[in-house]
Formats: sequence, structure tokens, C-alpha cells
Amino acid sequence: MIEKKIARINELYHKSKEEGLTAEEKMEQAQLRQEYIQAIRTNLRSTLDNVSVLNPDGTVTDLKDVPRKKK
Repeated sequence: MIEKKIARINELYHKSKEEGLTAEEKMEQAQLRQEYIQAIRTNLRSTLDNVSVLNPDGTVTDLKDVPRKKK
């Protein structure tokens, strides 16, 4: 996520605390927050895909090879 969008999230947060947001600004804030959360999830998944686990029996398992549970 680019720095401009993060700065805009922060601007909207501070404005909401000081004077409140218009309906359009609330929608923009919600959209930006969703983008931010998605970026965090993508980065976390990428990091976890590069992690290996040493099992008690001595074998090594890459986390990317472990089946994911559905929500």
C-alpha cells in the first residue's frame, strides 16, 4: 500500500475525531481501511509461505505446503 493512502487514512481518522466526516468521507475511509487490511493479509501470507517448521520427528515442513483451513 502506498504511503499516500496511509496518510489519507490517518487524515480521515483525525478529522473524524475533531469535526466528523461526511458520508462520502466515511465511505472513502472504509474503502481505504479494507485495502489496508488486505495488504496486511497479503504480506503476512507471503511471510508465512517462506517459513519452515522443524517437526519433532526431524522432518522439515514448509508452511506453504500445509493445507489451509477454510473459514
